[in-house]
Amino acid sequence: MRNRLIHLAFICFSIGGLQAQTTEELTVLKEAKAAELTTLEAQLKDLTANVDALKTEVADLTDKITPYPRWDIGAHGNFGFNFSNFSDWLSKEKPNTNAVALTFTGNGFANLDQPKYFWRNKLNLTLGWQKFDDKTDPDDNGFESTADAMTFNTLYGYKLSSKWAVSALAEYRSSVIDNFNNPGYLDLGAGATWTPITDLVVVIHPLNYNLIFFEDGFEYKSTLGTKIVADYKRQLTKGIAWSSSLSMFMSYEGADYSNWTWINGLTTKVKGIGIGLDFGLRGNKQEALQAGLTDNPLQTYYVFGLTYGL
Repeated sequence: MRNRLIHLAFICFSIGGLQAQTTEELTVLKEAKAAELTTLEAQLKDLTANVDALKTEVADLTDKITPYPRWDIGAHGNFGFNFSNFSDWLSKEKPNTNAVALTFTGNGFANLDQPKYFWRNKLNLTLGWQKFDDKTDPDDNGFESTADAMTFNTLYGYKLSSKWAVSALAEYRSSVIDNFNNPGYLDLGAGATWTPITDLVVVIHPLNYNLIFFEDGFEYKSTLGTKIVADYKRQLTKGIAWSSSLSMFMSYEGADYSNWTWINGLTTKVKGIGIGLDFGLRGNKQEALQAGLTDNPLQTYYVFGLTYGL
């Protein structure tokens, strides 16, 4: 019995020693792997920096060998649509109806780049129609406009460096379907344009006149102020792109005469066709006052549907 106890104690002591030895070996192995990981991470950081530097060099070389004049022309947009029809749907107050909603956004651009100057042109169009038809009412038909906005701007700049230019801008904004040019906004100004990266253009014009056209009725006021325009586009990943455009006028006579519009687009396309989301925000106190409002509500829209690109 005594011999068995001694033998059992020896086995337990041996197993404990083996476990302790295994833990020590694993600790050493862990430290070796951690050191290897640190080395590889440092190498990866260096490689990433080298890749970024090479990308910049390739872009610079591409720029140098691309002949002038350089035109960049294209268009893209979004179609949104919704259809519904009810016949003898007795739980509805109007059991026989159909409804149609159509929206369209279009964005076109034509940009010229020369060694000493550039000329950028852009058109943004947002249109929408809606029809609600009670089939038992012969007078209840026809489409109504639900979205109606157009913006066109042209920017000329004389290059002072690769990132800065003195520039002049003309921008016109109005509705198209209803009340064209009533009101219509024409910005004329001069200042500077900054292009810190290829896909970002920032216009800063401290000398800008915001001329407003209107017919009889509400008295809009044209004023002098600062015009800021920013255009940005980015390829997030293969087939997915984001674009953003901000146009802001800050009147020197106060916020009541200022206005701004910010339009964004997110698209995913394969061979020019896909799905996308366009959404816009706008603030304009003079339009709010014309509508009989005392505050300045945030104006918004969004369109989700099929996208196209040319």
